[in-house]
Amino acid sequence: VFCFPDPRTDPWPLVYSPLAVTLIFTSYLLVVALGPSCTRQWRRLELRALLLTYNLAMVALSSYMFYEFLVTSVLANYSYLCQPVDYSRSELGMRMARVCWWFFFSKVIELLDTIFLILRKKQEQVTFLHVYHHGSMLFNWWSGVKYVPGGQAFFVGMLNSFVHIFMYGYYALASLGPRMRRHLWWKRYLTILQLCQFVAIAAHSSYNLFTECPFPDGFNTAVFLYILSLLALFLHFYYRTYVRGKQ
Repeated sequence: VFCFPDPRTDPWPLVYSPLAVTLIFTSYLLVVALGPSCTRQWRRLELRALLLTYNLAMVALSSYMFYEFLVTSVLANYSYLCQPVDYSRSELGMRMARVCWWFFFSKVIELLDTIFLILRKKQEQVTFLHVYHHGSMLFNWWSGVKYVPGGQAFFVGMLNSFVHIFMYGYYALASLGPRMRRHLWWKRYLTILQLCQFVAIAAHSSYNLFTECPFPDGFNTAVFLYILSLLALFLHFYYRTYVRGKQ
């Protein structure tokens, strides 16, 4: 299972070869590296209407994906402890594979987050955590959709989509300008929600490393190690922003 592509998703856009996502990722890194110097002479762009539209669209997409992950997993009677991939072309198997593809594609769209920051000359927000998270999710979910579109992976997509409903909702409010600042007191709790998400995913993926489950251990191990790296980086961000920052 780990070595062979899923023939259902292989013909879908951006899935067949890693070349497309590698080119997207390389272009993304070039924008991150060269964008600030290329836009140095530009005036800072506000982009309020564009940001509001983009963030509301991401709220809608995240809501759709969360609904699809949740409803499909319930209808297919998915297990939260051990769920192998349904490689059949049944209606529910294909429905889960499709929402996994949409989740992967959402990671391509989310690269715009960084481009908007650069255009708005908010380079201080383009941190290692930001670039690492956006770039790595692209490859993680490409491999997920190519080899295991469903099964245990549904839990990661479902939880992340749920968190992103609130995250992009926060960004949509923030894009309205300084007058909304007093309504954004819950930013700290958004970070706590993200941390809880990582803990839940780490527990979910590690459980199957110690039990017999017909889902590739390689993927569970990769997810577990990757989530630990995000947990460490987000804890550092939380400490720097909300603990040391308050002092």
